[in-house]
Amino acid sequence: MKLDNAQLAEWDKEYVWHPFTQMQTWNAADTLIIERGEGCYLIDVLGNRYLDGTSSLWVTVHGHAHPILTQAIKDQVDKIAHSTLLGLANVPSIQLAKKLVEITPSGLTKVFYSDAGATAVEIALKIAFQYWQQHIDPQQRKKKKFISLEKAYHGDTVGTISVGGKGSVYTTYQDLLFEGYRVPSPYCYRCPLGHEQNQCKFACLQVVDDIMAEHHQEISAMIIEPLVQGAAGMIMAPVGYLKKIRELCIKYNILMIADEVAVGFGRTGTLFACEQEEVNPDIMCLAKGLTGGYLPLAATLTTETIYQAFLGETRECKTFFHGHTFTGNPVGCAVALANIEVIEQTQLIQHIQDLAQILSSGLEKFKSLSHVGNIRQRGLMVGIELVRNKQTKEPYTLEETIGHQVISEARRHGLIIRPSGNVIVLMPVLAISEDQLQQVISITYEAIKNVTEGSGNEQE
Repeated sequence: MKLDNAQLAEWDKEYVWHPFTQMQTWNAADTLIIERGEGCYLIDVLGNRYLDGTSSLWVTVHGHAHPILTQAIKDQVDKIAHSTLLGLANVPSIQLAKKLVEITPSGLTKVFYSDAGATAVEIALKIAFQYWQQHIDPQQRKKKKFISLEKAYHGDTVGTISVGGKGSVYTTYQDLLFEGYRVPSPYCYRCPLGHEQNQCKFACLQVVDDIMAEHHQEISAMIIEPLVQGAAGMIMAPVGYLKKIRELCIKYNILMIADEVAVGFGRTGTLFACEQEEVNPDIMCLAKGLTGGYLPLAATLTTETIYQAFLGETRECKTFFHGHTFTGNPVGCAVALANIEVIEQTQLIQHIQDLAQILSSGLEKFKSLSHVGNIRQRGLMVGIELVRNKQTKEPYTLEETIGHQVISEARRHGLIIRPSGNVIVLMPVLAISEDQLQQVISITYEAIKNVTEGSGNEQE
């Protein structure tokens, strides 16, 4: 029986609490209800089709209803849907762990499963902390703090918020968080240190060096989103920044945690972002694109050195006491294996690199728009920062909701995208066709132009 669309919308507002959503605003607006997907399109209950310009929150790799990924799920469910990894093993989790070790940067040898990016990071933080607490040198056990970037986003658990940016949205939870060290994000368009872009000689890295030099005895790890800080507004680190961070971590005996949750599996133009600067982290966090966007699954990978520190007699209590009910779920692992196989068979990375060039060319015309202050791109990750005044970089106020106005305009023309404040984010499905990508570019351009250069929005 097909449910009435109006009834569904009513039930949504009555029973569902949406993430990162002011529900008072949501309840006053029309509800877009997605019923199915086909390739790069989302289709609502009325049959309207929309290009998925966010990859359904940065997860969709090959598109919706992909026959190989769908079949992998069906085949595994016919065998078994779930079996715990506490005291047991299962076939897909073993096969996937082996595959992940083979394709990730060298040196990562062990895989710990969970079910979301935040849990993958939470696990990484706990592993890094416990590693030093179990170190044979008592002096190393003072390493209990973390260093992270000021605009970082690593998830919404208490631990991940603690190493995230100090934004107003998390002020409520301040008393729950643990303290650490924060360093300026490499936000070149709005340099936190007041330098001009390309003339700073990595001044922000000197801050990292200074803090590490003074406090390395108490810093267990530095966590970083390699190349791109996605939720911060697609902040792109300058070339060489990531490699320098790795060198500083080695210099000061600090573990490096690479949070590749958003940037992994091809988003930046290579399978993993760390590859672009030949960085081998001590710990790597994966999620989002791991299953191609089909099921919740995450993985935290570590080096053999870290893993060995957790081995010992039961009485020593060196065990990593962490786990989730669905850790290593066989259906999730099965579709993740299929996802990686399709990536390899279709030469998806080359496809992404080709599309990135087309996207770069298409974004050139945005520079002529009066309220586009900065365009940032790495692979198929794009941030278009809108400003009230292009010369002074004056931002739009929160009350103007300029980002939401633009995405609403885009939706009317068949494209679903989301903003990060005043930054319009483009994160299309990685397997998107050239024609579809051109549509994404065109609709986004017109939406920005119509909203920002309409009546009352002319540049002062």
